[in-house]
Amino acid sequence: MARIVVKFGGTSVANVERIRQAARHVKREVEAGNQVCVVVSAMSGKTNELVGWVSEASKLHDAREYDAVVASGEQVTAGLMAIVLAEMGIPSRSFAGWQVPIQTDDAHGAARIVGIDPTRLESYLADGVVPVITGFQGISPRGRITTLGRGGSDTSAVAVAAAVKADRCDIYTDVDGVYTTDPRIVPKAQRLSKISFEEMLEMASLGAKVLMIRSVEMAMAHKVPLLVRSTFDDPDAPQLAPDGTPGVPGTLVCDEDEIVEKQIVSGVTLAKAEAKITLRDVKDHPGVAAAIFGALADAGIVVDMIVQNISDDGATTDITFTVPDSEYDKALKTLENAGERIAYAKVSGSKGSAKISVIGVGMRSHAGVASSMFKALADKGINIQLITTSEIKTSVLIDEQYAELAVRALHTYYGLDKKDA
Repeated sequence: MARIVVKFGGTSVANVERIRQAARHVKREVEAGNQVCVVVSAMSGKTNELVGWVSEASKLHDAREYDAVVASGEQVTAGLMAIVLAEMGIPSRSFAGWQVPIQTDDAHGAARIVGIDPTRLESYLADGVVPVITGFQGISPRGRITTLGRGGSDTSAVAVAAAVKADRCDIYTDVDGVYTTDPRIVPKAQRLSKISFEEMLEMASLGAKVLMIRSVEMAMAHKVPLLVRSTFDDPDAPQLAPDGTPGVPGTLVCDEDEIVEKQIVSGVTLAKAEAKITLRDVKDHPGVAAAIFGALADAGIVVDMIVQNISDDGATTDITFTVPDSEYDKALKTLENAGERIAYAKVSGSKGSAKISVIGVGMRSHAGVASSMFKALADKGINIQLITTSEIKTSVLIDEQYAELAVRALHTYYGLDKKDA
């Protein structure tokens, strides 16, 4: 017997028929002898509708009431899932986040989970009842409903899994796993059977949309294995691993030590609509970087790649960084307004770049991955504008018109087109 937390996203519970499909996956696990907790999102599009209603009611609204309204989407789904499971002969009970309770801080609209008391859930599990829990929400120290912000349901599921000491947390979604790159760009992209938490974190932060960063961070901290799999697979079909052998479908996100064969490169990611900004001849003294990026942070602008070049005499420096295309004009205005605190000769920049990254824990023990990446791009005539690296990642900024060509070239160059990738 295993204890499993299963989470269904919005597309997986978009209507009652899809809820029935999701419930069949739960039934399969229960009939296999496993204890199961379910965490659900709101039906697809419902949260946006609720947010729209709040804005229509008042542009300046109380964040506590915003949460009270927006949290109702998951409550509908949880109740319907419990009803469908009961109809299938699976004893079930729905729980709002506050009934568990899932305790959060007071940051309404973007709360963080601070603790979960598993006593009630464990009691129901011991009695053979499937708890169905609302994702995306909890209760504040003042007893108010809170919502967790973007990716909140994934985070809720991982937190519940950690609290009840689950063997695994299954994230059911509209894709059947994590791929070496976007299959829409590279049809030969391969589904990975396993990927490390660190690799998944990098992929999530660099453009892959399969899992939210917060949930992967929490899973890594609590050592909760995550399984990414498709709700739309036939629940009654034989359970087969990506290599076709009997096992669990999808991609397992786990500790690096559980992966025997570590690929040098596990994946290639693409993030489009990147803008590049360069500050020329910035007076080089302590605190200048803090002044530049502090001003951008205060304006709510997320900065990504940063490269600094010091002049020969050490008196000035050029600082280049990237922001989303949508924030480009705002960033230039912010730097202009901060000109008195930041002494620089001029600012230049452009939109329409793309960030390409290669990721793999095997890069730690293999030299030359970055140089081979640069050669592969050079062979295709693609110029590199910026380079940043970490222990398991190398990212480059290139012209957006060459983005998909670069992804395909690197995917082939590192052997990821092969079935055993």
